[in-house]
Amino acid sequence: MTLLSIAANNPLLDGRQSVNALLVRRGVQILLNEMRYAVLPELTLASGRRADLIAISEKGEIWIVEVKSSLEDFRTDRKWPDYRHHCDRLFFATHPDVPTDIFPEECGLILSDGRGAHLLREAPLHTLPAARRKAVTLSFSRTAAQRLMHAEWAAVGPMGGP
Repeated sequence: MTLLSIAANNPLLDGRQSVNALLVRRGVQILLNEMRYAVLPELTLASGRRADLIAISEKGEIWIVEVKSSLEDFRTDRKWPDYRHHCDRLFFATHPDVPTDIFPEECGLILSDGRGAHLLREAPLHTLPAARRKAVTLSFSRTAAQRLMHAEWAAVGPMGGP
């Protein structure tokens, strides 16, 4: 049974994302899943910023991936440096129509076509302090559990019936 729909009423698709951004996101999710990372889109961080994608490895390493769907999207973004305080590695992800040389060298880079993605440049490791790692991991797990419960309720109702 499918629990999470990409229907118009899906709260993870709030209308801010372009078709290109959603394709980039999907390709990166496929790549990270293949790498055995748990991936969550649109996680609000303690700073109030919202990460496009956040992923946790089997060893607990935390990645944030900032999706950029166009040159203009990158040029107008001033918030991305704040994400470094919430992850061990920070990446940008884009699609083949965006020039990759615009992205800063101090971040990793992923190229996505919507059906998959390729890690073009590894991000440098900036190990999180233990307390912040715990806070991000708890937020990730609690948000994922809440989303799963709400998806189940949307599919079968909160009392198990339609």
